[in-house]
Amino acid sequence: MQTTTPEVTVDVLEAFADAWNRHDVDALMSFMAEDCVFESSAGDEVCGTRYAGRQAVRAGFAEVWQTFPDAHWGCARHFVHGNRGVSEWTFTGTRVDGTRVEVHGCDLFTLRDGKIVLKNSYRKNRPPIPK
Repeated sequence: MQTTTPEVTVDVLEAFADAWNRHDVDALMSFMAEDCVFESSAGDEVCGTRYAGRQAVRAGFAEVWQTFPDAHWGCARHFVHGNRGVSEWTFTGTRVDGTRVEVHGCDLFTLRDGKIVLKNSYRKNRPPIPK
């Protein structure tokens, strides 16, 4: 009996993006592999900030909403090819100090066995919009 490995599809990436906009960390983690990694778009490392493992990735995801309580990713477009996926979006958010951000960005995904192994985020660097 042959079993098939579930695949990550565009529909899966759309559901993942919807979970980000709901600020639903439990739903987000359901898409992530056990050995997942999140490389954020900002940080001191060449890759931004690298969160490795489920507990660290969960904390990294939550940190995004702590920095931008109204974070939203709009105008999303997704594609998947083999074990790679891409989501493009426009990020908007207000920092705790009241400054606004509106930038284009993307996530590059590495996929395995129907889960996201690596979420590598990039976004344009633009001065904050004054209060």
